[in-house]
Amino acid sequence: MAMTAFAGAPTQAEPAPRRQSKIALVLLLPGILYLVLFFIVPLVSLVITSLEAPAPDGSGTFQYAFNWQNYVDSVGTYSTQIFRSFLYALLATVFALLFSYPLAYFIGVKVRKWPLLQSFMLILVIAPFFISFLLRTLAWKTILADEGPIVTSLKALSLLGPQTHITGTPVAVVFGLTYNFIPFMCLPLYTTLERLDIRYLEASSDLYGTPASTFWRVTIPLSLPGIVSGTLLTFIPAAGDYVNASQEFLGGASSSMIGNVIQSNFLVQLNYPAAAALSIVLMLVILIIVGSYVRRAGTDDLL
Repeated sequence: MAMTAFAGAPTQAEPAPRRQSKIALVLLLPGILYLVLFFIVPLVSLVITSLEAPAPDGSGTFQYAFNWQNYVDSVGTYSTQIFRSFLYALLATVFALLFSYPLAYFIGVKVRKWPLLQSFMLILVIAPFFISFLLRTLAWKTILADEGPIVTSLKALSLLGPQTHITGTPVAVVFGLTYNFIPFMCLPLYTTLERLDIRYLEASSDLYGTPASTFWRVTIPLSLPGIVSGTLLTFIPAAGDYVNASQEFLGGASSSMIGNVIQSNFLVQLNYPAAAALSIVLMLVILIIVGSYVRRAGTDDLL
């Protein structure tokens, strides 16, 4: 009887889950405010600016007019630079992957038995981050100049014509992009390959797998998350880069990218709607490419 009465007595709900949700909300609040202030608000401002039109009084200012023609004019005028930007970014990503994968494999797998050597090689990969991006690019402009050691040596060997230049060409721009973003490619690859279980490679060898078949059927699939992360970290900033392609560094008038056009419209021509429209277009195209690439690679969890 007592047990029946005890079972029928109302039980008080425990407030612990509600308290935990409130604590989680308080902890998340600074991050949410940061995203709203420094991402949502600037993005909304950018969209509003991209729809502005010149003021009718001819003062050189702009006013909101919901002018979609800014997008049409910007894409039509600078379609060559947009295509060139993604082409350069794709080439730089491919070259960075081809260079970084053997390096990351050597550091993460082959040198795993010697931690000191592994740490030293990682320091060499990270070392460029201790130098300014601008200084590194400017240094390569000096090295690749007509009077620099590389060009003079190639001309002495008759591998370059007497009037051939490297700086100011697409070759120099792609080279600069590849060099500057190699650490962004190498480090994600290293973190994936460093956790690679060597027993899988040994099992493939025991099953009469050749080194080539082991690499393509075992190593590459297991390191796919690192490949996807590295290519995204390289392609996205390379597509919007404006330093390497500028005439003050490695690029020229015939190799300018969309980042240079946005910089010129915003800082020189003061055409803020065109610069904002091009920024929105660049962001949307990158989102479409990245989303399609990640889903095709089967790593949707990276989105």
